[in-house]
Amino acid sequence: MGAQVRVLDWPTSLEDLNGTALWDAVAIARAVRGTANAQFQASGVEIDSRDVVPGDLFFALKGESTDGHRFLQGAFEKGAAAAVVDRPVDYPHVLVRDTNAALEALAKAARERSAARIVGVTGSVGKTGVKEALFLALDRSSRGAAHRSVKSYNNHVGVPLSLARMSSRAKFGVFEMGMNHAGEISALTAQVRPHVALVTTVAPAHIENLGSEEAIADAKAEIFEGLEPGGVAIIPADNRHCARLKAAAEARGAQIVSFGAASHADVRLLDAVDAPGGGSLVTADMGDRRVCYTVSAPGEHWIANSLAVMAAVRAAGGDLGAAGVALGELPGLAGRGARTDIAAKGGSAILIDESYNANPASMRATLAQLGQTPARRRIAVLGAMKELGDFTPSFHAALADPIAEADVDFVVLVGDEMAALAEELGKPERSALGKALRFAHCADVEQAGQAVREFGLERGDAILVKGSNSVGLSALVTSLARQED
Repeated sequence: MGAQVRVLDWPTSLEDLNGTALWDAVAIARAVRGTANAQFQASGVEIDSRDVVPGDLFFALKGESTDGHRFLQGAFEKGAAAAVVDRPVDYPHVLVRDTNAALEALAKAARERSAARIVGVTGSVGKTGVKEALFLALDRSSRGAAHRSVKSYNNHVGVPLSLARMSSRAKFGVFEMGMNHAGEISALTAQVRPHVALVTTVAPAHIENLGSEEAIADAKAEIFEGLEPGGVAIIPADNRHCARLKAAAEARGAQIVSFGAASHADVRLLDAVDAPGGGSLVTADMGDRRVCYTVSAPGEHWIANSLAVMAAVRAAGGDLGAAGVALGELPGLAGRGARTDIAAKGGSAILIDESYNANPASMRATLAQLGQTPARRRIAVLGAMKELGDFTPSFHAALADPIAEADVDFVVLVGDEMAALAEELGKPERSALGKALRFAHCADVEQAGQAVREFGLERGDAILVKGSNSVGLSALVTSLARQED
């Protein structure tokens, strides 16, 4: 009698019932209430034809000065599977009345079909870094089943795009939400519907539009409006607006978890010391347990950020051990603290890239980080801080003390708004307090690069480049990274 092979059914789970494609034509058409002219499957979603990769669904969005339909040919030449359009075209497509509204509709469908635990992140400082750290922690916890908004996709287009990209198989989703005006986060959190809503901190960013820090706190607290029933609000215990944030979260019926060094913090810092390889070794009390982990990113602000990450990971149901490993391996982000060895006379110097954004709080934190960086000399290239309104002169002039405390040897100031700081640094009494500080006030990035070249980078130097994104200091970072000794 011949042997018989018994075939066993593979155990199934709910996620096995989900398709492997991100979207197909039927699901897209249903979600956006459109009409598909062909059958297709899409593995990604894109709104910029330059970034399309094979298999993407391209949304031909309309803006104030451009129309995505002009770039359809380029998108399909790069391998787009189909497009969402508001007029018939000679490509596989889904026809809708309004492509912008269709993107939001697809985002809504993605959120409705998802069983993932969702974390929303906002704050005046650190939201992108915390979002990335959370993603790495939850991705490790779920063995690759986490999703997050990439780059700084945190506005009225970036958030729905990020949601539309979320796989039905994802177990965790992390979404960043930003704002310039009141009411913006309210609209975003209604789309994200987080189970966990985290505010990193409240500081005078965008104060020109909002008028006061209290108004900024209220705008950040809008994130709690979208919390799912039984959701968790994570707030900074050390911030002076903590009580205000707590009241807003309680009004939404949220569970409150605070983090920081304050004695009343639920996730409380017990100790932080320099780690042998850089960064910090942190010990924290989480109420029922103590945890000890390494944070690879340097600076006191990252110690606070790590507490927020630990609080959010626990609230989302992730693994704290995996979170500790992820924080210890956290890479520097381009424009947000990435450190690179660059060519300098006699050897190499350290370039600290903080060129993406700047406000008074992040400037102080980053200058303090520069001061803690071992270096033969310290150079700071500081771009103007935007959206400060009537507070612009005072907030810029107030950077003089953090610069002195960081023991900076040469400062390059970029932009008209830096005039108040240049005046402050040039006061005679500043030199009387210690060594005379060399500085240059430049109109633009080109002049700033010339000032750095004239000063000259030498072996062992550390150079910080930080400013609001619109100043364009990323071009200087690129130039410095490419230069040869």
